[in-house]
Amino acid sequence: MSSTAATEKTKFPASFWTANIVELFERSAYYAIFIGITLYLTDVVGFNDIWAAWIGGVFSAGLYFLPPFAGAYADKIGFRKALLLAFALLAVGYFSLGLFPYKAIVIPSLVLVMFGGSFIKSVITGTVAVTTDTANRARGYSIFYAMVNVGSFLGKTFAYPIRLELGLEAVNYYSAALCFIALIAVYFYYKGVDSGSDKKSVKEIVDGMLRVVKNTRLVMLILIITGFWIIFHQLYATMPKYVIRLVGQSASPEWIANVNPLVVVTFVIVVNKIMKKYTALSTMTVGMFIMPVSALIMAASPWLTGITGNLINILGFFTAHPVTVMMIIGIVFQALAECFISPRYLEFFSLQAPKGEEGLYLGFGHLHSFLASLLGFGISGYLLTMYCPDPATLTAEQALTAYDSAYMIWVIFAGIGLVSALALVLYGKYYGYGTHGQEK
Repeated sequence: MSSTAATEKTKFPASFWTANIVELFERSAYYAIFIGITLYLTDVVGFNDIWAAWIGGVFSAGLYFLPPFAGAYADKIGFRKALLLAFALLAVGYFSLGLFPYKAIVIPSLVLVMFGGSFIKSVITGTVAVTTDTANRARGYSIFYAMVNVGSFLGKTFAYPIRLELGLEAVNYYSAALCFIALIAVYFYYKGVDSGSDKKSVKEIVDGMLRVVKNTRLVMLILIITGFWIIFHQLYATMPKYVIRLVGQSASPEWIANVNPLVVVTFVIVVNKIMKKYTALSTMTVGMFIMPVSALIMAASPWLTGITGNLINILGFFTAHPVTVMMIIGIVFQALAECFISPRYLEFFSLQAPKGEEGLYLGFGHLHSFLASLLGFGISGYLLTMYCPDPATLTAEQALTAYDSAYMIWVIFAGIGLVSALALVLYGKYYGYGTHGQEK
């Protein structure tokens, strides 16, 4: 084959690039909103911490639960129509969140965003699959995951100055504008992409999910890993309110959260190389024990405050609050834990499935994120109410001591992480390291 022919074979079509660019826009829109969703629901809309947490949790959980079903519908109507529908729903949903921040309207608006967002991952990954070949598929998926991470980083980066200068409502307009631009891009540039031959009906998807939830071995694994992701979801459920209430409105939970993807991108390949000679379960177990350590570090800000006072001089360049410093260090450890767990989880999950049915079961490998969203956000609302309450609900006298035990939130989450880590050790001892559902 000539070099010209090889270049033609590995060249990505316009629809591939369009899909990846709109993926970047959608992720930027989503994370700009998601990092402050509970703040918006409480400070702007007027829900208390408990209601805001449950609403945010159901919203997040829906985005993990619905994609297989949205993907089946996208296969039926075609990828182009599905993307046009998705971005129309997203643009309208985000715009209405900014324009109508009222309890009766916010929930239907979030439902629009939830349904619109549920199409994106299945359609974009499907597009990558059908617009690449064996020569460039790995590179195609690498570009896709890069777009996801860049979009996440940019969304949170821009959300901070928008919130400070224009308010939380304005972040919704930023997200709506991005999705409207993506809608226009899809309309003009996304063409000629077939949904492929691997199509599943809703009935087949439901049947597959029922088979997974009837498999005790897999259900136990999902429940154990849920403990890890419950702590991870506090990056969005608890951390923004915690930091702003303890540090002040000028605090930057949006930028603090960006520490996670930076560390993951930097270290995930290194961790994989170091751990490649170890089993998936052993590697995951290391990460599971790092996670409660990360939560304990986040809880240690009162100790640091006692040593340094309310401001720490960072090498003479700038100052930071002890809460911010310990949160960043904790998130670094959290991201390292993710480097040990995320790449190996699906590998291990597939080995627990009956032989020959790995693909079917992997389609539901992320049920832990559905559960972690519900439980993580739900638990957060009660803990915030107890240990780090909304300042609007406090008298001046109450405010003097209301946050003295705020660190207990992270101690409790550390306990959840430790129990999950020990449970994974017991899981390995009971079920063994065998493959395809066979015990040792």
